[in-house]
Amino acid sequence: MRAYLPTLGLALAVHGCAQMQKDLEASSNYSAGQTQSAVDEQTGHKTTSVANSKAASQPADKATPKVAAKTKPLGVSEADFQALHQHKDKAAPAAKGQMITLGDSQAYLSLPPGAKASVPGVVLIHEWWGLNSHIKHWADRLAAEGYAAIAVDLYGGKVATESKEAMALMKAVDPAKAQATLAMAFGFLAEDPRIQAKRRASMGWCFGGGWSLQLALAQPVDAAVIYYGRLVTDAAELKKIRGKVIGVFGNRDEGIPPADVDAFEKGLKEAGVRAQVLRFDADHAFANPSSARYDKASAEAAWAEVQDFLRSELAGDK
Repeated sequence: MRAYLPTLGLALAVHGCAQMQKDLEASSNYSAGQTQSAVDEQTGHKTTSVANSKAASQPADKATPKVAAKTKPLGVSEADFQALHQHKDKAAPAAKGQMITLGDSQAYLSLPPGAKASVPGVVLIHEWWGLNSHIKHWADRLAAEGYAAIAVDLYGGKVATESKEAMALMKAVDPAKAQATLAMAFGFLAEDPRIQAKRRASMGWCFGGGWSLQLALAQPVDAAVIYYGRLVTDAAELKKIRGKVIGVFGNRDEGIPPADVDAFEKGLKEAGVRAQVLRFDADHAFANPSSARYDKASAEAAWAEVQDFLRSELAGDK
C-alpha cells in the first residue's frame, strides 16, 4: 500500500492541524490544566454569520451563498450536536455506542437503534486529538441517521489534551499500521453479523480527513467524506479511487488553502473521479463545536450536504 504522507506532506499536515492550537488558545475556556473531557467539550466561538456562510463546487472567489439545508437530520440537529460540546464543569454526555477490539487496536462502534443487517457503514477517522468524545458523538450522530459507524483509534488508546501532545501523537503514527487498522475497520463493517454492510464510506476531519482520502485510495470505498484533510492532487494517484468523493473546506483555512483545494479538484476531474467539492467562508476545524473556530451556520450547511451525499451513495446496492 502507498505510504501516507511522506516527510514534506507530513510537515504540511502538521501546519494545518497546528491551527487547532490557536483555536484552543483563543478560547476563553482554555487552560493547560484542563481535563480531557473539558478540552473536548469547549464552547465554540462563531466566526461567521448565516449571511456570510458560503458553499459551492467552485473556486473560492466564485462561492455562492448557501441556501437552507436540503435535508433535515433524522436524529441530531446541529444545535443538539453543538450542545453536546458545551460542558465546562462536567464530563461530556455518555456515549451511546461501545468500545470494541479491532486487531491489536480498539475502536468505538455505534449502531442504529434496532439495527438489523444489512446496514450501510461508515469508517470514521479522528482529528489529531485522537479518539475522544467529540468523535464518539459524531459516530452516534451517524448511527442516528441509520449508519453503522466505527471510529478507529490510530493512537493506540492515547488521547491528547494539549497541542504539543497531539503533535507528537500524530507524528508517531506508523503509516503501514494505520492502513492495516483502517482496512480491518472497513472489513469489519462488511463481516460483522449485526451490520453486513453492502455499501461503505470513509469520513474524517483534519488529520482524519487525510486518512479518509487514503482509505479511499487503498480500499473499494463507495463514498469518501473529507473534512479539510491533507490532499493528494496527482491525477494518476487519484484514479485509484472507486467511489464518489465529497470534500468540505474553509476558504480561510491557512493549512489547506483554496489553491490546494483547486489543485485537488483539478486532479479529481482529470482522474475521472466523481466528486463534489464544497467551500465555505470559514476557518480550519469549523465543523467542530469544541473548536474556537466553530461556525455553526457553515457546519450545519456542510452536514446537510454530507447527509444527502451519504444517503445517495450508500442507499441500497447501487
